[in-house]
Amino acid sequence: MSYEKAHKTDPESIIPEESGGLWFLKEELETDEIGLSVLELEPGVSGKAHDETHTGQEEVYYVVEGTVTVDLDDESVTLEADEALRIETEVERQIHNESDEATKLVLVGAPL
Repeated sequence: MSYEKAHKTDPESIIPEESGGLWFLKEELETDEIGLSVLELEPGVSGKAHDETHTGQEEVYYVVEGTVTVDLDDESVTLEADEALRIETEVERQIHNESDEATKLVLVGAPL
């Protein structure tokens, strides 16, 4: 087959439903070098602080719905719907939904 199709809920979310959801689609899409994830955060919820030095990948966050704040080492960046942010491998990052509305992001990482 020349393509793979996946729904965000084909894999199980790795965060509790009451927090939103995080679905890794790499396996379902059978990608070799691109990681694709969908992240939904309920109001007041934050993602895990991390960097990608162990994977060597840079990441791009694209906000589909809502507004998030992304802490990057010693600064914060606010992203609204239809905005994207590229983050270098060694930078520690953490996503926060400090708004009153749920948020949805598409996260892309490469190379894996």
